[in-house]
Amino acid sequence: MDSARLFRVTAVTLSAFGLLAAGCTDGGTTLSASATASRAIASTEELKEYYGQRLSWRACGSAGFECATLRAPLDYAKPHGEQLKLAVSRVRATGPGKRLGSLLVNPGGPGGSAVGFLQGYAGIGYPAKVRARYDMVALDPRGVARSEPIECLDGPEMDAYTQVDQTPDDLRERNLLTGSYQRFAEGCAKRSGKLLPHVSTVEAARDMDILRAALGDRRLNYVGASYGTFLGATYAELFPSRTGRLVLDGAMDPSLPTAELNRDQTAGFQRAFESFAADCVRQSDCPLGTVSPADAAHRLTAFFRRLDTRPVATGENRLLGESLATTGVIAAMYDESTWSQLRAALKSAMDGDGSGLLALADAYYERESDGTYSNLMYANAAVNCLDQPPAFTTSAEVAAAMPSFEKASPVFGRGLAWASLNCAHWPTKPTGTPHRIEARGAAPIVVVGTTRDPATPYKWAEALAAQLDSGTLLTYDGDGHTAYGRGSECVDTAINTYLLTGTVPPAGKRCR
Repeated sequence: MDSARLFRVTAVTLSAFGLLAAGCTDGGTTLSASATASRAIASTEELKEYYGQRLSWRACGSAGFECATLRAPLDYAKPHGEQLKLAVSRVRATGPGKRLGSLLVNPGGPGGSAVGFLQGYAGIGYPAKVRARYDMVALDPRGVARSEPIECLDGPEMDAYTQVDQTPDDLRERNLLTGSYQRFAEGCAKRSGKLLPHVSTVEAARDMDILRAALGDRRLNYVGASYGTFLGATYAELFPSRTGRLVLDGAMDPSLPTAELNRDQTAGFQRAFESFAADCVRQSDCPLGTVSPADAAHRLTAFFRRLDTRPVATGENRLLGESLATTGVIAAMYDESTWSQLRAALKSAMDGDGSGLLALADAYYERESDGTYSNLMYANAAVNCLDQPPAFTTSAEVAAAMPSFEKASPVFGRGLAWASLNCAHWPTKPTGTPHRIEARGAAPIVVVGTTRDPATPYKWAEALAAQLDSGTLLTYDGDGHTAYGRGSECVDTAINTYLLTGTVPPAGKRCR
């Protein structure tokens, strides 16, 4: 893996968006996102031109979708300076029934395209009764996809970056890994230096409030998944009186130092692998044996070690080494429907054909067949390295933390520990810190947690629901990342009822 905090969300294919970050705190006094931002924010009067704008809609994408451009200040402290043009899309409420306003959706990230998610899934795949009553709306956050995208590396450079050994065995390999992080950061500074200081989650949440006003809505209604839960919670913190019906699915805990988040997530991927392994050993085609989940874990780590020195062919000019293979396996942990695909890919790779695992890794990185990449990973790093200080700044710090990561996951711990170093050379100083989000005065908010979620562990959902003054926890006892729209009638009914009537699920509600 190329980074340590990995968030994903279910979407059109595989789990369409791969997400990550790194950071920590020094344990000192922290400021909330709103307190930090308020130090240098223009007055409401100075932002009037943005709040008063009207969107000019045009047909786009498939039938029924419209697109527009939202203007926002590059720097909220300088509203009369440079402006950003942010991509917005919508599909109008279909009826019958009274329109309830707009429902903004965000698939996670940071770095996932909300416009792509709307047009590829949410605008046609959300429950019909929800689409009947809401205009479904998406805003690509600043720096993402169609909204002034962050750029860092070209295709060949990104190929090289994804193949660097993430489990260095000696000083030379450590230097190669840290050098790759430095080159990535330098590429971002060279290609997108002006934008890098202005892609924080706080700024993205402020953009959402401008969009709310431009849509003519008194309150913001929102469904956010994965990182989108942090974005939604930040909005509620900044604008509690303008918060409508918020669903935060696959929640983050904003109060944790990022090194702790990374360890929690490492344990989450181990837990997800153990679920996969328990299922795999019951299948006749399991390439990791049929003895026990523990034996399957030993076989997988042994396979990774072999790939570290003897990568296998893939049918193209890239070999499958340990790093890409690990990425492919982790990619399949987000959704149990990909477990059969992972079994086949592992068997082929163990027989000398790495194309299946490479395909999983490429889907994770959003690499196209022509060798180009979306800007997912670039925006992801830019936002996360700005939102919090780096988890680790030196190899020595990683080495000191290694035992705790390996305890959290014997399979993935080493790689995810080293991935926590990815913000160490970032060219822009962070502006955020870990903090509790209470959002006092906000309307009732539904927080959804999946008990065996690999990327956003269930205890994070418990923590966020407890922090929010008006939070209610909905639990899905199951596998995979996020819960809404993934096959649980119980979860979908509870969320649909909340979105349509404002009635939150009963306290302690659990779905299976």
